[in-house]
Amino acid sequence: MTTDPIADFLTRIRNAIKARHRVVEIPASNIKKAITQVLYDKGFIQSYKFEETAPQGVIKIALKYNPVTKQSAIVELKRVSKPGLRKYAGTTEIPRVLNGLGIAIVSTSKGVMTDKEARSLKVGGEVLCYIY
Repeated sequence: MTTDPIADFLTRIRNAIKARHRVVEIPASNIKKAITQVLYDKGFIQSYKFEETAPQGVIKIALKYNPVTKQSAIVELKRVSKPGLRKYAGTTEIPRVLNGLGIAIVSTSKGVMTDKEARSLKVGGEVLCYIY
């Protein structure tokens, strides 16, 4: 059992990118499924699939690489809010990542979304991670 499942999720993706893997398998949960959906919608991953083989299930994520330079679409994944120190932001304090080039994933009362979507809906929440 991991203490921080979101940090484990991000670390598995980070390690798979460093090892140049095409697919990474991660134990599923609802928050991880929501983060995966945001990553897919914003073009950071190629595809994903939820498999209900085990009681918990597995998320299979196909990572996205540039065909010419072999660079990953994800440069860095950074966990912001941790179990020991939660980071919350109101609608006016939601941070911009790399001046708008990256995204911050925010868990709000209306679901998990990017920082831009949270600002447009005028909702705040827990800032989970930065991705660029």
